[in-house]
Amino acid sequence: MRRLLVDEDMPRSTATQLRLHGYEADDVRDVGLRGRPDTEVFDWAQARGAILVTADMGFANVLHYPPSSHGGLIIVRVPNELSTLRVNQEILRSLREIGETVVPGTVAIVEVGRTRVRRPEV
Repeated sequence: MRRLLVDEDMPRSTATQLRLHGYEADDVRDVGLRGRPDTEVFDWAQARGAILVTADMGFANVLHYPPSSHGGLIIVRVPNELSTLRVNQEILRSLREIGETVVPGTVAIVEVGRTRVRRPEV
């Protein structure tokens, strides 16, 4: 799987856990993007071919982020009450489930126990 960029609305431990499980992952807080606008975070990810991992549903808006504009998005929609450990487990489960199928334009929605994947129309 390509590089992952973890947005700042995710647990601080997410990028670390992803790396421990063999993924190449950066956290926006570690690459100078803390507090930066969504457009800058998005542009950084696209410039590096990274898949953005975020809880920000704004990124799922196809009018603002059409499939042709991105290399892949993973949107995490889990209850706020979940522990950080459980959030990371759900992300890792989802990544194992979808494997290498996140092609440019794909939006994967991670929920508790399932992942919905919207692939771009070819």
